[in-house]
Amino acid sequence: MSNIGFIGVGKMGLPMMNNLILSGHSIIAYDHSEDALKNALKKGAVVADNIKEATSSQDIVITMLPAGKDICDVYLGKDSIFSAADSGTLFIDCSTVDIGSAINVHKEATRNEMYMVDAPVSGGVGGAEKGTLTFMVGGTEIAFARAKNILGDMGAKIIHAGGEGQGQAAKICNNLLLGISMVAVCESFALADKLGLDRQTLFNISSNATGQCWALNSYCPVPGPVPESPANNGYVAGFASSMMHKDLALSQLAAQSNGLQTQLGALTEKLYKNFCETGNSDVDFSGIFEMIRK
Repeated sequence: MSNIGFIGVGKMGLPMMNNLILSGHSIIAYDHSEDALKNALKKGAVVADNIKEATSSQDIVITMLPAGKDICDVYLGKDSIFSAADSGTLFIDCSTVDIGSAINVHKEATRNEMYMVDAPVSGGVGGAEKGTLTFMVGGTEIAFARAKNILGDMGAKIIHAGGEGQGQAAKICNNLLLGISMVAVCESFALADKLGLDRQTLFNISSNATGQCWALNSYCPVPGPVPESPANNGYVAGFASSMMHKDLALSQLAAQSNGLQTQLGALTEKLYKNFCETGNSDVDFSGIFEMIRK
């Protein structure tokens, strides 16, 4: 079992951390939020007073932070956590950030004689709670080999996407596809409503026909067909719309930087931007159905 520092124990980080504790690892946690730290303490973690305390003398340090700016502050700022770690410490960043920031962190880790993987996740809060997350991992073969078993204590599928930054590349491409798919499913149900077609009937047909996809079959954005989907719980976020918008914005940044136009992606990013700006940032991303149908 490992001694692990876990930085960022919010909605996603807390259940991920809890699964590590249940697997027998010793955790020291840090978060800017006092409430998050109280929750971590209740789960059995030791609480650190600062980031460096959560990093010092740990075998592994895991970060789960909101954005690229946060990652740069923690890893590349004047008080970089690399300075508090022992040589050879493994760092696992599970945040979703821009590829450039991820690569810069990898380079700094190498300079400090540390091991590093970028390992963004798919599966939302529900997957974090159940330990069924998919991890898309970027880094060297050696770093991936060290990280794989730890990630396996938090997820069901651990996939080595390639070298530094390729975990982020995989996550951005996946969520570009997911966002477009969700909007398409929402538009289909909105049209069905106008045509007088029963929602359950549409689901029964499309979920077994050529229209089937994860956004429909597993996360249906209308109440009824998939009992465990957020649509049946007032769209309480399993994956917040603000996070979907962030990922779509990252996809557009990556596309533009590489001379590619993703027209459906660009439109979907604008739709989620509008949805968030009208007070729905914390609503589950499937809740955009309500905006589309109106």
